[in-house]
Amino acid sequence: MKIAVIGTGYVGLVTGTCFADSGNQVACLDVDAKKVERLLAGDIPIYEPGLAELVERNAASGRLQFTTDVASAVAPAQIVYLAVGTPSAADGSADMTYLFAAAESIAPHLRADAVVVTKSTVPVGTCARLEGRFREMLGRPVDVASNPEFLKEGAAIDDFTKPDRVVVGVRRPEVAELLRELYAPFLRTEHPFLVMSPESAEMTKYVANALLSTKISFINEVANVCERLDADINDVRRGIGHDSRIGFAFLFPGVGYGGSCFPKDVRALAHLAKQHGVEPQILTSVDEVNTRQKDVLLEKIDRHFGDELAGRTIAIWGLAFKPKTDDIREAPALVLIDGLLARGAKLQVHDPEAMENVRARYGDRLTYADTPIAALTAADALAIVTEWSEFRNPDFEAIRTAMKAPLIFDGRNLFSLTQMRQANFTYHSIGREVVKAK
Repeated sequence: MKIAVIGTGYVGLVTGTCFADSGNQVACLDVDAKKVERLLAGDIPIYEPGLAELVERNAASGRLQFTTDVASAVAPAQIVYLAVGTPSAADGSADMTYLFAAAESIAPHLRADAVVVTKSTVPVGTCARLEGRFREMLGRPVDVASNPEFLKEGAAIDDFTKPDRVVVGVRRPEVAELLRELYAPFLRTEHPFLVMSPESAEMTKYVANALLSTKISFINEVANVCERLDADINDVRRGIGHDSRIGFAFLFPGVGYGGSCFPKDVRALAHLAKQHGVEPQILTSVDEVNTRQKDVLLEKIDRHFGDELAGRTIAIWGLAFKPKTDDIREAPALVLIDGLLARGAKLQVHDPEAMENVRARYGDRLTYADTPIAALTAADALAIVTEWSEFRNPDFEAIRTAMKAPLIFDGRNLFSLTQMRQANFTYHSIGREVVKAK
């Protein structure tokens, strides 16, 4: 099939590349000429494991092209995917400016039989609005379908090529069959292809992210209670996770969720509920708990140092909102950095992928270390914010030698309390007792 993908951000680039890898002819369109130039030169603007190799292979084969020319991308396309950003507006709603601008730009070039598909996360009713807009502009109907993405940053290629389900929202069965054919190479293991209305598909995306966010905020709030009651959140998590109705997924206590999806989607769904006369008490609480949780490490550091934090050197391991990405949008590390800088602390930071994005935000206000151990040089404390695999089994003796004091604030519970006692560190974690060095 000939496919156009509008937008070469995270979702658009992964979508276009994976469709090209399954044998389709894909043109990825973006209004950002510099980004397109980078992609044409083989320079991938985001970090996602395996993506660069896929882009290189499919671009070399001619199946994957990048362009700023709307006509050349859209006119031949049987399916046109909209994968532009829908960021949060000030009131929590989704800002649809980019999506409707993209729709207006492609309208004059659409084939008579073209199907437009929203891949962006959009409010319920967006497909209907797009249908109306295309009819106004073209004087004829255009099929608009919803095909929400369920990609995890750091595992997006596997998520796309081995999906646990594909959701499509359509008005006509013929459109469903077209999309079923497109996804057939990825559904050979009998995972479901779920057909529903566009409104249900749009809602499915928001509800999925909101429920996962709810699990995170729930376990974080329980972890904070555990600390007050001398209970261990890891034991509690194991005690409930083996219940098949609950499971272990997303029940890992920490310093809150971030990224491009969960925060904005929870707020957008809450805003949508309010618009239609429903008070979103759970959704509002999920967002509020997550916002508070991002302050937990800073509060622990404050309590430990008291009025003596100014001038202290704090090392930070992990800047991205999660491992295997360079994405720092709404990352808990940024909240910690801002708080520590405001208190006069000196910060030495390390992340395997997100350093340049953080440098663009903070410049020379931070010291950037090439290795985890280098970040610890003469540090008064280490704060761990992102659970990169390379942080899980460090040389504790090397850590102790590099630092001024054996003091760790672990926002991801990477180490066991037994490990920390044996290594003789003072160790603050989430939802567990404090280990004190002897």
